[in-house]
Amino acid sequence: MQSLLLFYLVIFLSNIVQCITGFAGTVLAMPFSLMLVGYSTAKPILNLLGLAASIGVLVRHYKDVDKSEFFKIVVIMSIGIGGGMFISPYITANPDWIHKILGSVVILFAVYNGYMFWRKKERSPDKVLSFLLLVGAGLIHGIFVCGGPLLVTYASSKIKDTKKFRATISAVWIVLNTIIMFSDIKDGYFTPQLIPNLTVCMVLLFVAIVVGEKLASRMSKNTFMVLSYILMFDSGISLLLN
Repeated sequence: MQSLLLFYLVIFLSNIVQCITGFAGTVLAMPFSLMLVGYSTAKPILNLLGLAASIGVLVRHYKDVDKSEFFKIVVIMSIGIGGGMFISPYITANPDWIHKILGSVVILFAVYNGYMFWRKKERSPDKVLSFLLLVGAGLIHGIFVCGGPLLVTYASSKIKDTKKFRATISAVWIVLNTIIMFSDIKDGYFTPQLIPNLTVCMVLLFVAIVVGEKLASRMSKNTFMVLSYILMFDSGISLLLN
């Protein structure tokens, strides 16, 4: 029961951060969720929360979607998603592998994005790097539903307008998270025991959005970005040592 309550707290706090920073929520929530409730509960719930949040954004800003980038991202990331779904059963068969792989990925995200944030550097990736970033984002998303940082690394250099960026990324997640949802249904993750937890998490998501919107208008986004990177690094270390 204590683990479940802590899981709810992680969902609530990570979605507040997601609302403020725009990308850090799932990659922040997944490591702690794995340790608290396990992969079979964390993956489908976090996937559906991401889907619901993206629908909420797109309903308001669907006219701002950059259609060219949207189709490019979806097509290339789908390659990685397919690969992630294929290898996922082999990884999830061994919990130690899940912890070590995700822990390493999260640490790399935290260190790289923290460094780029500190240096305030931004460079446009070439075609080969762009392709690898999107395939990698799809691969990680297919396994852990937290390919956001790699996608943001690509998209932030291609879509400069903030409204177009949010709308396009949200449209991408709706398509890809829906694919993952049907895969999770096929793989038997949606059990009767999952539904009550999913319902509670959906309520927490909407409360977190309200709280996050209010905090975003009062507190520095930079503070939350730094806090997110620190927490990501800490959660990655915890997974490696777990």
